[in-house]
Amino acid sequence: MFQDRLQAQLLPAVERAFTELFQQQLDGRSVSFQATRPEFEGDVTLNVFPFLKLSGKGPEQTATLIGEFLIRELPIVQRFNVIKGFLNLVIADAYWTGFLKAAQAHDLLVFPSTGKKVMVEYASPNTNKPLHLGHLRNIFLGWSVSRILEAAGNEVIKVQVVNDRGIHICKSMLAWRKFGQGETPESSGMKGDKLVGRYYVAFDKAYRAEVEGLVASGLSKDEAEKQAPLLLEAQDMLRLWEAGDPEVRALWEKMNGWVYDGFNATYARLGVTFDKNYYESQTYVLGKNDVREGLKKGVFYEKDGAVWVDNTPEGLDEKVLLRRDGTSVYMTQDIGTAIKRFEEYPGLSKLIYTVGNEQDYHFKVLFIILRKLGFAWASELFHLSYGMVDLPSGKMKSREGTVVDADDLVDEVVSEARSMGEELSKLDGFSAGEKAALYEMIGLAALKYYLLKVDAKKRMLFDPAASIDLQGHTGPFIQYTYARIQSLLRKAELLSGDHGPGATDTHALLPEEKQVLKLLHHFPAVLHEAETRLDPSSLANHAYEVVKAYNSFYQAIPVLKEEDADKRAFRLALSKVVASTTRRAMWCLGIDVPERM
Repeated sequence: MFQDRLQAQLLPAVERAFTELFQQQLDGRSVSFQATRPEFEGDVTLNVFPFLKLSGKGPEQTATLIGEFLIRELPIVQRFNVIKGFLNLVIADAYWTGFLKAAQAHDLLVFPSTGKKVMVEYASPNTNKPLHLGHLRNIFLGWSVSRILEAAGNEVIKVQVVNDRGIHICKSMLAWRKFGQGETPESSGMKGDKLVGRYYVAFDKAYRAEVEGLVASGLSKDEAEKQAPLLLEAQDMLRLWEAGDPEVRALWEKMNGWVYDGFNATYARLGVTFDKNYYESQTYVLGKNDVREGLKKGVFYEKDGAVWVDNTPEGLDEKVLLRRDGTSVYMTQDIGTAIKRFEEYPGLSKLIYTVGNEQDYHFKVLFIILRKLGFAWASELFHLSYGMVDLPSGKMKSREGTVVDADDLVDEVVSEARSMGEELSKLDGFSAGEKAALYEMIGLAALKYYLLKVDAKKRMLFDPAASIDLQGHTGPFIQYTYARIQSLLRKAELLSGDHGPGATDTHALLPEEKQVLKLLHHFPAVLHEAETRLDPSSLANHAYEVVKAYNSFYQAIPVLKEEDADKRAFRLALSKVVASTTRRAMWCLGIDVPERM
C-alpha cells in the first residue's frame, strides 16, 4: 500500500492510540487519511466512524481522545478539532519546512525501482492514411502512461502494432496504380502518409461512382457494392499479396515505406518513440497453433469445421477463432501476438493495450481466452480504453477525406501560439529561430495537455483556441508559470548550487506558502494514483493546482523584495521546488517546459 511521508508518521501513532486508549488492535490497512475540506481548519482528516466498534465510544469522544493522544505523542500535530466523527489535524509548520528540505534533495516524482517490467502498446496506425486527431489522443495517452510508469520505478517497453496489410491497404495501392501516374512524395512535395491517404480517398470516390452506376443499371445497392469492379480488383490484389506475388509485394513495400517515413516525421515532431514495432503482415499468421492446441485440450470446440470458444459462462458470446478454411480472425492474431510478447520479454509483468473504447468487447474476450488457455500472466493484461475526440466541426470520416489530420492540427495550435506570442510581445531578445522553437513547444503543450487533462474514458471536444490560453486551465499556463519561476531564480542568482531553507525552520508559514507546500507534498500520492489507475489526467490536473496556488502566492507575497534573508531564502527554495516538480510532472505528460517565455 502506498503511504506518503505524513501518513507514515501518523498511522503508527493512531495504531498506538487504539492500543493504549481502547485496548484494541487496529488494522492499519483500514485507516485512510484525507485532505481536510477547505471550510474546516486542518491539513489532514481521519474519519473515525469505521472504528467505533473498536473504541466502544461515540464518534466525537473517539475522535477527541485520539486527537489528544496525538498531541501528546506526536510533535508534528500542532492542534486538532472535531466535526462529528471527523478528526481534523493541523500539522506544525516545522513539518512542512522539513518536507521542503527533503524535496530539494530528492525528486518528488521519481520512485525507487519496483523490479517490474511493463509493456505499453499505443498508436497502432493503418498504413493507408496519415495519423489523425484520434491517433493523437491514443499516442499522448500511451506515451504519458509509459512515462508515469517509468517515474514510478518500472522498466517500460513501448511498442506499436502497424496495421500494414489487408483490403484497406490494397485500396490505396490500387488507386495509386490506376490514377497516380508515378507520383511520389518527392514529386508531389507531400509527406508519404498524406500521399497514400489521398489515394485511399480517391479509391472511395471512384468506387462510389461505380456503385451508383451499377444501381442505375438495375442492381440493388447491396449487389452493386459487392460487384463494383474496383472492389473486385482490390480483393484480387489482396489475394496476390497473400500469395507473395512479387509485383504486388514490391508496390506494397514502396507505398508502406512512404507511409513509415511520414509517420516517423510526425512521431519525431510529437516527441514520442517506440522500443519495438510489430507489423500485422508478420503477426497475422500467429495464434493458429495456439488455437489448435486449445482445441486439443478441450478449451475450444469445433462446429461446422470452424474452431469456436464459448464465453457464455462469462456472460459473453461464442466466438469463432479459426474459420472453416483454416484462416484466422483478428482475435486469433491477438492471441498469438500476446503469447509471443511474453516469450520475447521474459519477466514481463504487465501488458497494457491503449485502444479506443469501441474495442472494449474485443479485449474482454481476448483476456478471457488467454486465461482459459492457462496463462498466469493473462490476469495482468489491461485495456487502456479511451473515448473519441471531436472538434466543433463534428465527427471524422477517413474515407471521405474529412479526418482531422494530426500534422495539420499541430500546425494550427502552433499558429495559435505564434499569434498569442506576437500579440503579447513578451519575446524581446529572442531570435527568429528561438521564437519558432518556443511556439512549437507551446503549441504541442497546448495540444497534449488539453487531451490529457480529461479522464481518458470520457468522450471530449477539443478546442484549439481554448487550449492555448495563458490564463486558463492549459499546458501553456503551466509552462508560463515555470518560466516565471526560472526568471525569478535567475534574478536571485540561484540557478546553480543547492539553496536550502537555512534558518527558516522557525519560519511561521503564511497561508499561501502552506497551501503550495501541501499541494507539493501530495504530488507523490497523485503519481501513485496515476500509475495505479493508468490515468494521466489526475497528474495533469494536480500540476495545474500547484502552479495556480504558486501564482496566488507569487502575487500576494514578495519574494525578492523581502528584507528578511531567511524568509527570502525560504521562498526562493519553495519556488525552486515548485519549478523542478512541475518540470517533472510535465515530463510525465510528455510536455517540455521553456526556460524563458
